[in-house]
Amino acid sequence: MARPIYVRFETPSDLADKTLQLVQVASETGKVRVGTNEVTKSSERAEARLIVMAEDVDPVEILIHVPMLCEEKRIPYVYVPKKQRLGQAAGLSKSAASVAIVEPGEAKGLLDEIAATVPTLKK
Repeated sequence: MARPIYVRFETPSDLADKTLQLVQVASETGKVRVGTNEVTKSSERAEARLIVMAEDVDPVEILIHVPMLCEEKRIPYVYVPKKQRLGQAAGLSKSAASVAIVEPGEAKGLLDEIAATVPTLKK
């Protein structure tokens, strides 16, 4: 299956797993914003430290603006394969199209590691 138009690079599965771990720890010990509206607001206000988007979002128009906004505001972003797993990692019983890490809490080291890896994926 072809990647959706908003997916600009491929995220290795080990990095996606680390990202889901980061979301889970940040939701428990830090601060996350869940949902595309909240992600957009925290990006526009430059509060977000990392944006996580699911690759299986339908319709794609929900997330099509987020990568451009992240690049404009210089916020690193990464993808995970499933919105259901992203929602679970954020502490929800529902799926989530996107999550913004505002404060990583105890996962600061993991956030720094993932944010440092993202530029190498875009090549």
